[in-house]
Amino acid sequence: MFGTRDEELSMPQSLAQVWVHVVFSTKERRRYFQNDAFRAEAFRMLAYHVKESNCVSASVGGHFDHVHLLVGLSRTIAIAKLVENVKTETSKWAKSATGGMRTFSWQQGYGVFSVSHSNCADVDAYIRDQMEHHRKLTFQDEFRAFCKRHEVAIDERYVWD
Repeated sequence: MFGTRDEELSMPQSLAQVWVHVVFSTKERRRYFQNDAFRAEAFRMLAYHVKESNCVSASVGGHFDHVHLLVGLSRTIAIAKLVENVKTETSKWAKSATGGMRTFSWQQGYGVFSVSHSNCADVDAYIRDQMEHHRKLTFQDEFRAFCKRHEVAIDERYVWD
């Protein structure tokens, strides 16, 4: 036998439910995502590589020069590693994809903001409504607002690489 029922019930378990809103732009905020088909495929590739990193891709969206991802973070990967994996793999894809650009590159930095489970639906809606949202607000103003809301100080000399 493998053990008593009491031993089976007391086996240790590691659980986590951590949601994050990840935001990053293209290098120099170049508008690589103006083509609808390319943008849609890029969002699918971002979601794919989030899943390949053993995380949950709940939502992916963005505008012509940046992306937003709502991610259920795996308990086995660091945020920096997740973002590195996603950016590296999607950059490779974008350089060779139909409609892609050989010069494609992501900015070096990124923003990650915690999301309460009870707010995931609101963040998902926000991410899916990016095209409408950015009729009134630039990426820079949006990012500044996120940082202010989350009380994250930014040095604008370095944040817009």
